Amino acid sequence: MSTSLTTCEWKKVFYEKMEVAKPADSWELIIDPNLKPNELAPGWKQYLEQHASGRFHCSWCWHTWQSPHVVILFHMHLDRAQRTGSVRMRVFKQLCYECGTARQEESSMLEENIESLVDNLITSLREQCYDEDGGQYRIHVASRPDSGPHRSEFCEACQEGIVHWKPSQKLLEEEATYTFSGASKPMPQEGLGYSFFSLRWCLFWASLCLLIVYLQVSFRGSVFL
Repeated sequence: MSTSLTTCEWKKVFYEKMEVAKPADSWELIIDPNLKPNELAPGWKQYLEQHASGRFHCSWCWHTWQSPHVVILFHMHLDRAQRTGSVRMRVFKQLCYECGTARQEESSMLEENIESLVDNLITSLREQCYDEDGGQYRIHVASRPDSGPHRSEFCEACQEGIVHWKPSQKLLEEEATYTFSGASKPMPQEGLGYSFFSLRWCLFWASLCLLIVYLQVSFRGSVFL
């Protein structure tokens, strides 16, 4: 079985970042296409990435499509005595909706997307395996609720019972924070000198009204004379 370029990139990024995050421990990353959610051996922890962005290419009709709903399952285990850890990983596939072939296609990802996903993995790993504050998870723009409908009938994760296409609570909180901060932000006070209700304009209109009244009174006085 050949190793895909995306798999090599995953391992490269993971090993580089773990060398920085936990240099005293030795970690390995294993691709396991048979990994099942919530089926954990004793001592293992689980992290589920529900909104990764990936590109698919149909090997039958050559159709390509982008999906912001790629699901990635991680199982993690740390042997504290041996100072070794293991991560088993499964990227769920999708079917081509153009030709309807039964072949599940793997996704390819940009390096920058893989880096942010590995950051999320390490955050979860710190929390669950080291009992540390892992920090804030990185939420992808493509994973926001307005990214379009998800075709669950073509998604391997959905077919295995993983309900992931609805916005997670984390995303809803992020959206609420973003909306609130945008709504509560004061409007810039630019151009007040040209506002209709500024002091300068009030004085101008008051002077103009007085001038009109004066002219009317003067005109009526001249008529009666």
